[in-house]
Amino acid sequence: MNDVIITPHGAHKHGGHLQFGPHRARCALGRGGVTNNKQEGDAKTPLGVFPLRRIWYRPDRVMRPHSSFPIAEICEKSGWCDDVTANCYNRPITRPIAARHERLWRQDRLYDVFFELGYNDAPPESGRGSAIFLHLEKNNFNPTLGCIAVSHASMSFLLRHAAPGCYARIMSR
Repeated sequence: MNDVIITPHGAHKHGGHLQFGPHRARCALGRGGVTNNKQEGDAKTPLGVFPLRRIWYRPDRVMRPHSSFPIAEICEKSGWCDDVTANCYNRPITRPIAARHERLWRQDRLYDVFFELGYNDAPPESGRGSAIFLHLEKNNFNPTLGCIAVSHASMSFLLRHAAPGCYARIMSR
């Protein structure tokens, strides 16, 4: 198994299909579909090939994943900067912080465990999109704000079988 292949699928812009080796499953994409020109706040999933950088998890809800990926724990102060004017744009941050940011410690379980994708991070370009993750779905695959959302079963498979050097290949129809 090499890469996680993600393609739009279905009647809605946000519907997707994920393939990883023998595993095939439904996924959710950004509310605005996919794009070659990702912009902060457009609710679109960027097209391209992005490395799986590390696994994040919330230790009060899930066990630490067994993986050769770098692993980071989420705590109540964990966040991700999405403020296009901040020096820490598209970087994990510790709250409180004046810059606009997304909380990683959430009630809805979306970020109980997720993969950070290497999108717009080497180095981040302001306004090109932030916090692009492969995370858990909610409410029967509702659209995301630009991430890829998968079922618990798919996440479990990815956690067991993905290894460093694995990429997310987000493709158009």
